[in-house]
Amino acid sequence: MNLRLSILGTAAALTLALAGCSSSAPAGNGGSSESAPATSLQEIQDSGVLTVGTEGTYKPFSYHEGGSGELTGYDVEVITAVAEKMGVEAEFEETQWDAIFAGLEAGRFDVIANQVSITDERKEAYDFSAPYTVSSGVIVTSADNDDISSFEDLEGKTTAQSLTSNWNELATESGANVEPVEGWAQSVTLLEQGRVDATINDELTYLDYQNTDKNDAIKIAATTDETSQSAVAVRKGSTELVDAIDEALGELRADGTLAEISEKYFGTDVSE
Repeated sequence: MNLRLSILGTAAALTLALAGCSSSAPAGNGGSSESAPATSLQEIQDSGVLTVGTEGTYKPFSYHEGGSGELTGYDVEVITAVAEKMGVEAEFEETQWDAIFAGLEAGRFDVIANQVSITDERKEAYDFSAPYTVSSGVIVTSADNDDISSFEDLEGKTTAQSLTSNWNELATESGANVEPVEGWAQSVTLLEQGRVDATINDELTYLDYQNTDKNDAIKIAATTDETSQSAVAVRKGSTELVDAIDEALGELRADGTLAEISEKYFGTDVSE
């Protein structure tokens, strides 16, 4: 990323911005004082069930269709396909994000499938599968805006950002004037009205929006070089389970299943 900014400041902003699916995401210990033993692959195979911790309220990754319908979403479909490849059935335990790591550590479920980003801090506390989602940060502008094509170009421009979002820090580091908003929908409205020049957000947010609403009035103007990778999280030491999940993901990638699920929810392949 060609930014004329403080290298340390920009790196810190991106690390925060790409760290997880929630700005309040726990980076390491989920709060339990004692963790359950590593998950045994043999025990999962013997039971025939892979128990999965997920939110169930995080569209398009893990949610109920229509608010009360069947649990579905990108992560739900991916881990269900993984379980099938492993010869077992995925059984979901819906848990609030703030308690999801504690639930894993306590042994309430075998894995977490909920857009958990891989970070160095988390790797000290948990084991991870190979990534099944790769995403960047993006600058979104109106479709006819030719003035912004890099993060350098945000200097002196106005961006719409939620002040509680980590993207707000990146916008400020890039020299932008920030117009506070409540979320993505309001950012798009201000862009369409010409009241702001841009907004910075996760690429997945933009792709999900375009896949469902198809708005030709906005576009991606620039993308960060840094990416966030999300994977299945398991208790530390669950090596055989990670290997089995990785083997399943490899088969799903090779036979096109991951790309097919990605296309369904994002209109493109976000699995690699």
